[in-house]
Order: sequence, then C-alpha cells, then structure tokens
Amino acid sequence: MINRLIQKIREKNAPVVVGLDPMLSYVPEKLQKAAFHEYGETLEGAAEAIWAFNKAIVDATCDLIPAVKPQAAMYEQFGVPGMAVYERTISYCQSKGLIVIGDVKRGDIGSTSEAYAIGHLGHVRVGDQEYSGFHEDFATVNPYLGSDGIRPFLKVCQQEKKGIFVLVKTSNPSSGEFQDRIVDGKPLYELVGEKVNEWGSEVMGERYSYVGAVVGATYPEQGRVLRHIMPNTMILVPGYGAQGGKGSDLVDFFDADGLGAIVNSSRGIICAYKKEAYSGYGEDHFADASRAAVIDMIRDINGALEAAK
Repeated sequence: MINRLIQKIREKNAPVVVGLDPMLSYVPEKLQKAAFHEYGETLEGAAEAIWAFNKAIVDATCDLIPAVKPQAAMYEQFGVPGMAVYERTISYCQSKGLIVIGDVKRGDIGSTSEAYAIGHLGHVRVGDQEYSGFHEDFATVNPYLGSDGIRPFLKVCQQEKKGIFVLVKTSNPSSGEFQDRIVDGKPLYELVGEKVNEWGSEVMGERYSYVGAVVGATYPEQGRVLRHIMPNTMILVPGYGAQGGKGSDLVDFFDADGLGAIVNSSRGIICAYKKEAYSGYGEDHFADASRAAVIDMIRDINGALEAAK
C-alpha cells in the first residue's frame, strides 16, 4: 500500500491528504435539516448529516488528492450510527480510488493490539468465513507501550501489505511535555524516530517502509532532524492550515525529489466555506469551497518545494 500511496501522490502531483474530521457544527444547516427530517434529532440523524457532508466533499475533491484521513473519534461520538458512517465513508472513498488513513491512534499490547490491527487493517475469521472490519489502508498508532504494541500491527501489515503511521512528534502545543524530554542525551521524539526506523526496516516497500511516522507541521526544526533519522519513512504531517503550518515550513519534511511526506489539512478544507477567503461560495456551495482550498493547499506546498530546489 505504501507503494500505491507514492504512485497516487505522483499521479496527482499532490502530497496532501484531506482530513475528514466532521463535527456536527461543521455541517451546513440545510444538510442537518434534511437528515433530521428523515431520522429526527437522533444519533442516526446526526450520522446521516455527516455522511451527506463527507460525500459532497469527497465528490468535489477526489480527482485532486491521493488520500483522505477520517478521524475515528468524530464518528465515535455518535455511537454505533456514527461508526457505521465511518465505515461507509471509508468504503466510498476507496470506491473513488482514494487511499484511506484511519486516524484511530490505537495503542495497546498483546492480543488487544492484535485485535485492533485486525479490526482496522486485517481480516477476522468467523466460522469458515473471513471479514475485513473497517478495512482502512493505513492506521495511526501510539507507540507509548513500546514494541509489544507495535509488532501485532507489523504482522498484519506484512500479511495485508498495508501500513501504519506511528506518532513521533505531534502537532499539539503540549506535545513537548513528554516528547521533548531528554532521555540518554536526546529528546524522546528522536528515540521514537530511531525505533520507527528500526521497525520499518523489517517491512519495506520499494523505497519507503510500511511503517510511517506522524510529525507535526508546527515543529519544522524537529521535522528536519527526524527526516534524517528516518530516511526510508513516509511522514504524515498534521497541523497545516488551521494549526498554523504553511508550505514554506514543510520543505525539510520531504526528500530532495519532493517525496517522503504527505501533509494533512482537516478543518482548513472541510470548513473552508466558513473562512473569509472562501466565504463567497456560501453554505450551499460548501463543497466547492473545499475544492478551492485543496487547490490552494497543493499550490502552496508544491510552490514551496519548487522554490527550495
């Protein structure tokens, strides 16, 4: 799957991923009213409104982008109906040829970690049949429990030719409370990066490993260091746009040929119609605003990469 992701990035000339992280407040009133008319002000109604929102954005942007990243928590808050829409969104995106990165941030050990890996990336046996639960192409994983929590994912990645993105240096302001702590003379995030590089060496694609890393756009200096520590690692870069990251900050996350990283924007894309720059589209054309924001994001990042050559 890592090879396919690289191929898609090259085909689209777009090292970007759209984060499908919808809150109900993001969904235009017209879509909410239609869903509530059919299902009432219920969990099912909320989930239907989110589905309609997601579908419109995917339809408007799928020809521009290689991948999407739905955040599971945004669906879990609506219970079983929300998780049904999470899976429905994954299936729809894959039917459009998009790579799906499930932002699930799972992290546990032993049989629990194995169950997470199977549920999101693998197949579960039921009698004589096998089923793929949420069937994402990649999943995000928390490494805090060490190799015991990662190896079950590596096993499933090998079996399914899928991938993971391990949290290394996250984009949130308080990430440094733990990740920047000095351990054996190095920041903890560097030690995690070294471990990601080690795990990745066991499951290599053609150029990059099945084991990627999450490194926030809000920390460009750390990104430069980690790019060197993890030379064969695809870096997933959150924090662009709404959290302050911009294309010129991200050049060192990439390799010299412009590969090696994929940049995520969530609110900056799916809520573009609420931003002043795209307000002219209005609520009725929210998906067109998202498309315009994707085009601007691609132009910004590719322009920065070209200027750095």
